[in-house]
Amino acid sequence: MNHTTYWRATLLAAAIATVAACSSTASSAPASGPSGTASAQVDVANVTLHIGDQAGTGAQSLLTAAGLIDKLPFKVAWSDFTSGPPMLQAMGAGSVDVGGVGNAPPVFAAAGGSEIAIVGALQAPPLGSALLVPKGSSIRSVAQLRGKRIAVAQGSSADYHLLTVLTKAGLSVHDVTLVYLQPAEGLAALTSGHVDAWDIWSPFVEEAETLNGATAVVTGTGYGSPYSFTVASRAALADPGRAAAIRDFLSILAQAHAWANNHLSAWASIWAKASGLPLSVMTKAAADDTTLAVPITPAVVASEQQVSDAFTNAGLIPVKVNFASYFDSGAS
Repeated sequence: MNHTTYWRATLLAAAIATVAACSSTASSAPASGPSGTASAQVDVANVTLHIGDQAGTGAQSLLTAAGLIDKLPFKVAWSDFTSGPPMLQAMGAGSVDVGGVGNAPPVFAAAGGSEIAIVGALQAPPLGSALLVPKGSSIRSVAQLRGKRIAVAQGSSADYHLLTVLTKAGLSVHDVTLVYLQPAEGLAALTSGHVDAWDIWSPFVEEAETLNGATAVVTGTGYGSPYSFTVASRAALADPGRAAAIRDFLSILAQAHAWANNHLSAWASIWAKASGLPLSVMTKAAADDTTLAVPITPAVVASEQQVSDAFTNAGLIPVKVNFASYFDSGAS
């Protein structure tokens, strides 16, 4: 068994364990609610869960491709966002109950006092993130970025990826000019020459490389964090119906991720239609961004604490956040 096969098999086993643990309907035993207290099973048929979605997570498309979207036992109101930070802003305002984001958005939301909780974790290989330079750029190393303009979505996983890239090269955020842009704006800025580099995630990495000739100076190998998260509002978790629906959502979504990793072509085809990007782009994105649900372990919590501390130490958030209190494994 080669390293890649072993890695995927290990994560698949973890995902299966997570699915078994997460389901609020698979067992006749009382479910443990988000607060950790035992509660009777809740009928979620009349519950409407407001789910945030984005091109980087593609939960709606993923569930559709896996043939599981009609298996959701509750009603859904989907909302699309350009990245994780605006999704969590909407969650803080009460219009989103749950959604998938990268590693950094929960840090900024928590630092801002938002009532959120991380209820699920996903692990992905490192090719789902990259620091790109445009076609024809002479930049070949991170050191050459000193004094350059770099586009990144503020508070996103790319923001943390970039922070780790700069730090490892002996640079700080003060040695470059950060240009905070959402993904579509970042791509336009890179291709037009308004910025010298762009830190971004899949499928935008593959779009820029395949369609615009961009080159990765570094990927996620040795940088950033391997985790992304499903985040829920505390208000939703305090409601028995929505809390039960969130448990079911986590369980079915974990199955969909496992399916996608074994059906990359089918997933890429559906994802291409949903994103509007060519199949050639999404075939590469699907392969680069294979993701599986993993249990929330002390290592996952420690990793997110490291992300938070890095932003605090860089002066990008004003407070130190204790992230152990922002994980709610009772929902999974």
